Amino acid sequence: MRINSYALTVSCLVALISASASAAPYSIPPEKQNIKKVYYGTATSFEKPGKVDYVSVVKATPEYEEVKKEKIEPGTGKYWILLSQASDRAVRAISKVGHDSGYDFIAAQAYLGSLEPGIPSEDITPLVLDQVKGEAKEKPKVESKGKMK
Repeated sequence: MRINSYALTVSCLVALISASASAAPYSIPPEKQNIKKVYYGTATSFEKPGKVDYVSVVKATPEYEEVKKEKIEPGTGKYWILLSQASDRAVRAISKVGHDSGYDFIAAQAYLGSLEPGIPSEDITPLVLDQVKGEAKEKPKVESKGKMK
């Protein structure tokens, strides 16, 4: 009976050590860091990485939908203002998902896999799209004359 309890204790310790080793933080070397592809967190140390399709998130924003619906010409002031607002909304949604869900590093979809060695990550695009859609419903739209829609 003592041998079985000893074996059980040893196997539990081995499992605990293995679990601790697998939770070791990831890091991206400075020469491979690309801040344009990082939306949340720091590349020097992270444990739970996520990846996101940024273009899909921007296209899901109310600002981008307004550009398409009203056929706003690319290159005009209104176009760039709305695209900037869409981008800001996308980054806010990504940050909120990272903060709320425990992802401590979120990057562009292909970035982490393109590193050598690649860093495994989960696609969190659906979570971010849900956040963008929920955020759009919560905030009333303000017309240019200050009237609420």
